[in-house]
Amino acid sequence: MSHKPVFLAEVIANLKPKNGETYLDGTFGAGGYSRAILESAQCNLFAIDRDETAKKFAEKLTKDFPNHFVFLPGKFSESAKLVNEQGVEKLDGMVFDIGVSSMQLDDRSRGFSFDSESRLDMRMDQNSFPSAFEVVNELSEKELSRIIKEFGDEPKAKQIAKKIISVRAEKAIVTCQDLAQIVRSLYYGYSKTDPATRTFQAIRIFVNQELDELKAALASSITLLKKGGRLVVVSFHSLEDSIVKNFLKEESGLSQSFSRYQPISEEQNLPKNFQLLTKSAISPTEEEVAQNPRARSAKMRVAVRL
Repeated sequence: MSHKPVFLAEVIANLKPKNGETYLDGTFGAGGYSRAILESAQCNLFAIDRDETAKKFAEKLTKDFPNHFVFLPGKFSESAKLVNEQGVEKLDGMVFDIGVSSMQLDDRSRGFSFDSESRLDMRMDQNSFPSAFEVVNELSEKELSRIIKEFGDEPKAKQIAKKIISVRAEKAIVTCQDLAQIVRSLYYGYSKTDPATRTFQAIRIFVNQELDELKAALASSITLLKKGGRLVVVSFHSLEDSIVKNFLKEESGLSQSFSRYQPISEEQNLPKNFQLLTKSAISPTEEEVAQNPRARSAKMRVAVRL
C-alpha cells in the first residue's frame, strides 16, 4: 500500500485543479500529490524531484496519464528554469511539500534514520557532496555546533559537537546509530521524542541546503504563477514554516505595520504579489495525526497570485 501524503484532501481542495490547466508538484517524492491532482481534473502536471529513486514512481504516472504528466529531474529551487525549458511560461498552481519524504526515511540504506545501521548519508541527491558522513567527520567543532544549533535548535549543540570531535579522534563515526548514540549519551531520563532528532534534522538540512532551496523555490512562484494561480506549501518544522510565513507576508504587503505619521505612498509601494488565503497555518486533524504520526508537526499555507 502506498504512503498517503499529509494534507492530501486539503491540498486538492485549495489547489482546485481544473480541466485544461497546468500545475507543478515541486516535491514529487512517491507521487501522492501528483496522482491526486491528475485524478481530480483533466489537467497537465509537471513534477520535480532531485532524488533518482523518485523516477520509478514517475514512470507509473507517465503510463497512467500519458500526455498529461511530465517528470523533471532536478531541484525545486530551479522550478522556473525547468518548467520554462518545457516551453511553458506560466502555471495555474504550484504545491511544495518541504523536507525529507517518508520514502527516504523508510529506506534504511539512505542514512536518514537514527536507528539505521547504514552509513551516514542523508543526501536527497546522491550525486551531491558532502554527505552527512563528511560533515560529521570533517567539519570543525565550531562549525558543527553552529549547524546543530541553527538548523536543529538543539540546546546541547556545543556539548554534542565536542563529543563528536572526541569520538572521531579515536575512530570515524560511520553509521547513523553511531551518531545517534553520541547524542543520546548526553541526555538522561525519558524523552517523548528521540534526543537525536534535532541533531539529525540539522545535519540533513545542512547537507541538502534545504532552507536555501526553499527560499529559491518560493521566489520562483512569483515568476511562474499566472494571475489567480494558487500556491500551496506544506512544511514540517518551525524553520521551514517561518520562511514560508515571512515570504507570504512580505509578498502580500503585510510585512510592515505603518504609523499614521508615515506618508501613505510608502504603504502603496509595498509589493503585493500574493493574497493570503490562510491567515494562519492550517494544522492536521486529530484523525490524520492518529493515522499518520509524522503529520503531527505539519503546517499548510495557501496564497493566490495577484
